[in-house]
Amino acid sequence: MTAAQADLASARTAFREMPGDLRLDTPEVTDGAALWRIARDSKTLDLNSSYSYLLWCRDFAGTSVIARDADGEAVGFITGYIRPERPHTLLVWQVAVDAAQRGRGLAAAMLDGLAAQVAKEHPLRSLETTISPDNTASQRLFTSFAQRHGADLKREVLFSAEQFPDGGHEPEVLYRIEPLPY
Repeated sequence: MTAAQADLASARTAFREMPGDLRLDTPEVTDGAALWRIARDSKTLDLNSSYSYLLWCRDFAGTSVIARDADGEAVGFITGYIRPERPHTLLVWQVAVDAAQRGRGLAAAMLDGLAAQVAKEHPLRSLETTISPDNTASQRLFTSFAQRHGADLKREVLFSAEQFPDGGHEPEVLYRIEPLPY
């Protein structure tokens, strides 16, 4: 077994079962294409290269989550990582749910499950994400996460629109949620 395979094997801890026919799991490299598809089809996320989703599933599987249907197919995901400068902070990069699964509370269940799972391996005191001003679904998701966990929510512009070299990008507002009860 290679070192990368050992890292993936250690990340294979099963997440709690979801109501109905959905379950949370740790992503595998073979899920990279599905994550890319779900992100593309979301029509709201910045789409990264397909290569980046493969790497994410390899290198950050332990700080990410995938939702699977009864057939094991990916229907949602969250990608995240532990911030090197703030080792007690989980940064959530992307949250996406397949259109057919929206409205079932899946994003909230994935976020709660991921935070609890990451806290088993890392002392987790805060969660961060960035959200553009027009993404009200994500604003509600992270605001309700803070409320469920009895944490404070602070917002500040992290990247202004002028900092994006390709133009036409809204500012990214940093949401910092802390302290977490883990």
